[in-house]
Amino acid sequence: MRSASTEHPGSEHPVHHTAPTGMARTAPLMSLSRVPWRDIQDSTGSAAAIPLLLNGIAWGDADTARSALADLRKRICQYGFVVEQATAATVPFLWELAQLPHISCRVEIIRLLKAIADARQWESTAAAYPKLLNHRENPVVWERAARQAVRARRGDLNRLMADRDTKIARATTELAHALAD
Repeated sequence: MRSASTEHPGSEHPVHHTAPTGMARTAPLMSLSRVPWRDIQDSTGSAAAIPLLLNGIAWGDADTARSALADLRKRICQYGFVVEQATAATVPFLWELAQLPHISCRVEIIRLLKAIADARQWESTAAAYPKLLNHRENPVVWERAARQAVRARRGDLNRLMADRDTKIARATTELAHALAD
């Protein structure tokens, strides 16, 4: 398995934006630079583009945010598969974005978190083909780490389930059910 320490700041620099009126002064995604994105992999190779996509979701207009999220999904959880090690590193930022009222695609972010929480394709494949577990690049480990990253923030569910937007509350309830297993 390819692995990289998350202890040292990566080469990505945080993007500072002016927060929309009424938002807290702390900009979202400030800890992006703590992840060594260039040293970990997404489905395209280096995960170096993930911070740009997350910033597109955080600061783009509705079309930009949806497009960035669609690209991000292909890179971290395509067809219901956790596709690389970058998925687990991306999950905390998805949780952060899902809680920000100005984000236009919060429902889709919550659904992506649910897809990651539900992902068991590699684990199921390894049950049928145990030799998969002997590969240096072990997707079962990535899948489990990504699910654990989603579970680690389940304390945020109550706040999202109480959201006034019924679509967000419904999507969060579905995520909560997936995490109850």
